[in-house]
Amino acid sequence: MSSLHFVVLSKSSGFAHSFRLSDATRSLSLTTVHSVLNASKRSFVTTSRNQDQGPLFEKAKTMDPKLYTKSAAPSSTKWPAPSPSASILVISPTNKVLLLKRVKTASSFASAHVFPGGNVDEFHDGVTAKDEHLDNIVYRNAAIRETFEETGILLSKSHVEVSDEVRDKGRKDVYNRQITFGGWIKNHGGVADTDSLIPFTRWITPPPAKKRFTTQMYLYFLPVSSANSFSEKPSKIHTPTPEGEQEKEHTSAEWEYPLTWLSKAQSGEIMLYPPQFYLLNLLSPFLNNSNTDYATQRKGVRQFLEKVPTSSGEYDSFDGKLKPKVLNTHLIGWKDKVISPSVMFAPGQLYRDETVLSLESPGPELRAQKGNMRGGDAERVVVVEFERKSGPRGIKIVDRREVGRLWEEKERKGARI
Repeated sequence: MSSLHFVVLSKSSGFAHSFRLSDATRSLSLTTVHSVLNASKRSFVTTSRNQDQGPLFEKAKTMDPKLYTKSAAPSSTKWPAPSPSASILVISPTNKVLLLKRVKTASSFASAHVFPGGNVDEFHDGVTAKDEHLDNIVYRNAAIRETFEETGILLSKSHVEVSDEVRDKGRKDVYNRQITFGGWIKNHGGVADTDSLIPFTRWITPPPAKKRFTTQMYLYFLPVSSANSFSEKPSKIHTPTPEGEQEKEHTSAEWEYPLTWLSKAQSGEIMLYPPQFYLLNLLSPFLNNSNTDYATQRKGVRQFLEKVPTSSGEYDSFDGKLKPKVLNTHLIGWKDKVISPSVMFAPGQLYRDETVLSLESPGPELRAQKGNMRGGDAERVVVVEFERKSGPRGIKIVDRREVGRLWEEKERKGARI
């Protein structure tokens, strides 16, 4: 056993000091916002001249209208099919959430904070169709493997104790496909703890993004019993390179309560994209430092996730621009909600500099499927100001009723807010 700064985690405790940030997790965060906002900016010259037009996703005149009709069928000639990926909100024994930070000098996604996760890899995880948008063992395998590759945290049903050197070599070997992840963990007496993953929404990158993902999000609670031996100190993280070269500092990792992450994002201290901000916002009423009864806090999360309907459903009665594209989303549980953000109001339509993103649509692929009953969240919308160079700023999660009130006020006054 080597020095203290190594620990491999599952039903015990610990934290490893290295990982690789995957393209899928970061690209989901960026393209989810970037693509729809680019669409809104290209459309704004046309739509801003006529405030009676509907949401840009429906009415964008400068875009190919076939891409933005409610009944549009997916077509490989129009946009790529989303690639399967998975991500985990890892919850510490004291109910803090792990986020990974890109360094400021990164060539892309600089300084963004994300959850661990990445692409499904058939070599390790199994095969799932690109139009498969349901939680299954392949997504679960990918989520646990990517977390191990990126952070060194091993989510195993039984405790696996290995040295720093063995762990880091294992991460490199798995990353380079020298051995399957299932084979590596079996060799060390473990079994991937796929049963303890809790599905927590799916996010599909909206078109016209060139790189799209269908990402299954999960929650994973590290055992409260390991709190005394668990380290939540900020860590420098290293990534194993594909060539097996000496590791170089790439990112950092930190555990904080959801409300702390949200406050840091709103103050500009860190950068969060809408999926991360939204999910942390949902958890913030439950996981906090108001008390040390961590088990009761977790019980509140589980009850929230299992509650159906998830809202009153009153939003379905809204008219015009505020009417949800998908009805009855309140009857869809959080484990089954699928969110593909679309522009509801572009900058200047409702807020001067901010875009309003609706969250109820599951994306064109699912909406084109006959008998589809999937959808996202019609109760909440995301308000965000997005700058190409500096990323998203001032993100807020707003009730649809508040947006309706502002829209009615704007129409009465005939002026920008």
